[in-house]
Amino acid sequence: MTNWTQFKTNFGDFVEGYYLAHAVYGYFQNGGGVAYVVRVGGAGAEGNGHTDGQIVSVPMAELPGAAGGGLTITARAAEAADLAVEVAPASEEGEDVFKLVVKKAGQPVETFDNVSTRRGPNNVATVVRQQSKLISVEETKGKALSVPKTGEIALAAPPSVPAKVDAKEYVGNSADRTGFGGLEALDEVTMLCVPDLMAALERGALTMEDVKAVQLAMIAHCELMADRVAILDTPPGLKAQEVKDWRMDFAGYDSKYAALYWPWIKVADPVAGKQVFVPPSGHMAGIWARNDSSRGVHKAPANEVIRGAVTLELNITKGEHDLLNPIAVNCIRSFRGQGIRVWGARTLSSDPEWRYLNVRRLFNYVEKSILQGTNWVVFEPNDPKLWDSVKRTVTMFLRRVWRDGALFGRTPAEAFFVKCDEENNPPENRDVGILTVEIGIAPVKPAEFVVFRISQFAEGAGLEE
Repeated sequence: MTNWTQFKTNFGDFVEGYYLAHAVYGYFQNGGGVAYVVRVGGAGAEGNGHTDGQIVSVPMAELPGAAGGGLTITARAAEAADLAVEVAPASEEGEDVFKLVVKKAGQPVETFDNVSTRRGPNNVATVVRQQSKLISVEETKGKALSVPKTGEIALAAPPSVPAKVDAKEYVGNSADRTGFGGLEALDEVTMLCVPDLMAALERGALTMEDVKAVQLAMIAHCELMADRVAILDTPPGLKAQEVKDWRMDFAGYDSKYAALYWPWIKVADPVAGKQVFVPPSGHMAGIWARNDSSRGVHKAPANEVIRGAVTLELNITKGEHDLLNPIAVNCIRSFRGQGIRVWGARTLSSDPEWRYLNVRRLFNYVEKSILQGTNWVVFEPNDPKLWDSVKRTVTMFLRRVWRDGALFGRTPAEAFFVKCDEENNPPENRDVGILTVEIGIAPVKPAEFVVFRISQFAEGAGLEE
């Protein structure tokens, strides 16, 4: 998704008692660019994206084929009403071409002429997928495909089917591309949020232990991928001391790939006609994206105004902030004359080297850029000529990062080093096709070099911090 309108078309509008739409709206409102939205609640569940505890069915119909086969027509949004589809003769002659007309309240709103059930650019499912904002088309499972019969049929909504959604549905798996586990297939992801997790907790669909299990899985996913950070929400209605107890005694998370924000923020809810409190993770993701584009990934995403936030669930005092900041709870505070601002930028790591969120995300950016920028080396002769070439490539990239202000040091030599020679590429490594580059960078904070090693080989790439 690249904007709110696109989200509404595919997943529907705000739904009272759920937070996904608020999170996506807040993400784009605060400067977010691209968002990947994953539906949970059962494979192939169609609906408005809010399926904790129930699969929301959408209008659909089957177009019978002349030879017994058929096409299944499904509305893209659950609230689509008065939709019908008509099969009519195509404007061009042909045995296997036809015209598909989508009608709303009896009036044509979309027309797909000269489409076919055959494979190719005119395939009806392909054309509709690329052009329609209202419906999707797929072959009816278990039936031979044939040209549908002429006529008109309304899209009827079947009854909603209750479905139990547990922690495993959120986690999913990469093989089936379900849950956030399916995001392993996307290299572009840099942040992970599950805002409706707290909606399920409030409705009793999940327990607090389930919430912890999902958040631990989010952290594990980000640690596995090593290129993204989980943005976590606290449970609703907690006071400062309760947040500390939850953070230290119950959750106990310790990871450089996760950040936690509190308290919840109040935003407008057009459906309920009032203002409601929502978890802040979606808005925080938008601020991260806005900060990345305006200042750079090396700048801490703090002291930033939260667009759309009316007030806070609890106005935090300085004493409460001083209580929570050392345990890596990033507080959101309201300042007189300055608005509601993010007032923390820490990871959940107990390691001082990875305490700051901007350091973690700077390394994510540098490491991914270098891995992608050197993947060409795997089939080159592993010799001094290659080592020099790789060193030049990485050095040029890091010089640019330094000039952008992301590295600490008055000169490039103070800001970074790159080592790729015979010492870290001994014969035994070269014999198995491994190229190792040792890189040290000084992030913009008072610290020594933080060193990581990148290895490239035919079977993949390796990263060690």
